[in-house]
Amino acid sequence: MNDCLADGEAVDPRCGPDPVAFIRANMRLMPVPSLPEIRLYTAHPGSGLRRLTDPEGLTDPEGLTSPEGKGFEPEEETEADGNEPQPPYWAYAWAGGAVLARYIIDRPRTVAGRRVLDLGAGSGLVGIAAAKAGASEVIAAEIDRNGVAALGLNAAANGVAMTVMAQDITAGSPPAVDVVTVGDVFYGQDVADRVIPFLDRCLGTGIEVIVGDPGRAYLPRSRLRLLAEYNVPDFGQTKGSALTPSGVFRFEGS
Repeated sequence: MNDCLADGEAVDPRCGPDPVAFIRANMRLMPVPSLPEIRLYTAHPGSGLRRLTDPEGLTDPEGLTSPEGKGFEPEEETEADGNEPQPPYWAYAWAGGAVLARYIIDRPRTVAGRRVLDLGAGSGLVGIAAAKAGASEVIAAEIDRNGVAALGLNAAANGVAMTVMAQDITAGSPPAVDVVTVGDVFYGQDVADRVIPFLDRCLGTGIEVIVGDPGRAYLPRSRLRLLAEYNVPDFGQTKGSALTPSGVFRFEGS
């Protein structure tokens, strides 16, 4: 039975609107800055994202708070919607995902013919880039209910296929893949403490791990080897401001 139905008829208002219908109706399908090859359903002033939140407030792909220490303020949504909580990852292109996607598009051999897991997939930007670059399979791991809906819509809008794992996979063994991509997850100590052991298990089974990040607070710098650097917009930056230098790294054993 659908958990949003009460007595077989009434819709439980705590469930909020259907995310697929809401995203189609209220968000704009737009090219990603620095990645015109990819379009995503993106929030804008007046999107009304608060209507997609659960009773406890807005959640992000990891079920935690938004990135710390970077001065992110949801200025546009606050102006349009009042006291807006921090925005979800899936509704915007963030710098770590943007540089990973740019790197993969520029260097398709990174993923061509290989199975790819995009961890904390958010909008699906990195997974879409991998599919376009010729990955044999793309798995997107995402636990936000609304993010899962956005993943399907964004994949269809870009003419690619992805398998979505709508659960936290960091406590278990990695799936059968060749490459794991990790963008913008090192914003909190608790999430880093979960992700790093999972990435170590990936390395232990011969999986390559590639990280995209603009230098968030809990980035494990001693474990990373720089592969490339790009200047890309990050969420919260105003028009005309300097772009954020963000790196693509290979995660290596300790």
